[in-house]
Amino acid sequence: MELTFSGTDQHKRVSSHSNPGFLERLSDTTGGIAFGVALFFLSFYVLFTNEGRALQTATSLDEGLSQVVSLHFSSSLDYQNNNHLVHLSAQLSTSQPLHDPNYRVVVQAVKLKRQVEMYQWVESHESKDYQEDGETKTETTYTYNTEWKSELINSRNFDKEIGHINPSAMAVESVTVVAPEVRVGPLVLSKGLVEQINTFQTLSLKGFPASEFDSFLTIDDDYFYHTPYPRRPEVGDVRVSFSFAGLSGPGSYPGPAQTASVVAMQSGENLKPFKTKSGDTLEILYLEELSAEEVFDKEHQYNTMKTWGLRAAGWALMFLGISLTIRIIYTLVDWIPILRELVSLGLKLFALCVSCSLSLLTIAVGWLFYRPLVAVALGAVALLPLLIARSRVPAKKDQ
Repeated sequence: MELTFSGTDQHKRVSSHSNPGFLERLSDTTGGIAFGVALFFLSFYVLFTNEGRALQTATSLDEGLSQVVSLHFSSSLDYQNNNHLVHLSAQLSTSQPLHDPNYRVVVQAVKLKRQVEMYQWVESHESKDYQEDGETKTETTYTYNTEWKSELINSRNFDKEIGHINPSAMAVESVTVVAPEVRVGPLVLSKGLVEQINTFQTLSLKGFPASEFDSFLTIDDDYFYHTPYPRRPEVGDVRVSFSFAGLSGPGSYPGPAQTASVVAMQSGENLKPFKTKSGDTLEILYLEELSAEEVFDKEHQYNTMKTWGLRAAGWALMFLGISLTIRIIYTLVDWIPILRELVSLGLKLFALCVSCSLSLLTIAVGWLFYRPLVAVALGAVALLPLLIARSRVPAKKDQ
């Protein structure tokens, strides 16, 4: 059934299906159990390997800090530092500016990005379920709006394509241009270091000579519009913006050259990845002036954040895996209103306690060979709920 509302570009569609029986719900739960078991074992892998990775990274950073040689930005190239880990803070420099001849944009930077957007129809939908005549009915409301989008939206996938047709291609493509050679002081950055320069800033078009372009191309609010009416766009109109990363020129437009702090291995006039004894590679760049100690402090902070993020992800996988595995118990009693709510709460608490304990145990095993005392302490905390539960059993029997 479909309802169309006048005055708004939306419509509703209602679908219905019979409520699943007990055996059907049980079958669906069985599929969830298999997925839950897979997530359960995946969580062990994430938690265990994360601890080894964190320790290896921390060891590599400590090794790098103990060996790094800090260079002065005004010093000449010293080949005695070949195959040594070096640190340098200096301005970025490139031999020539980057340009886009189609829009006559010229910027001296490490990267120049052209971002293209097209005015297109966008479909959004919202669904809600309700019970009626012993059936579950789903009412879906489809709404259509026009928006600027950088990716093509295929209107053939719309629920109602008539009146909401998008073009099949853009007249202009997005592209990112990278300078062929980037230097920090006298040293040439490696490809890996250049890839880390990705903090883009929008290029301001204020004062840009729009009179030099054809009449179909206009400038408004830092965008090139392929239409004479940028404030009244139609479906299919295109607009283009530019952004840059890593200013590297001596001029004042759009700003002075940025300072970069790098840590990598010197090989002649080139910077390359440095292999540590722990097996990691050090190839670090920050777009700010930092000492060697500050660079490694930032890397330690990032390693800590990543470690805790993966710990949280591993615990979440374990909690979800346990919840899916034991959901069959809820399915067996979900036809009893009061009992199913109590069982649902009990299963969630059980999954929470078990996932926390097993996560701590897994982390403890990961630390066992490196810091045994930490591993024993984590194991004791992980087993605490079990010890408390067992200690209460005799007391109940005495009562």
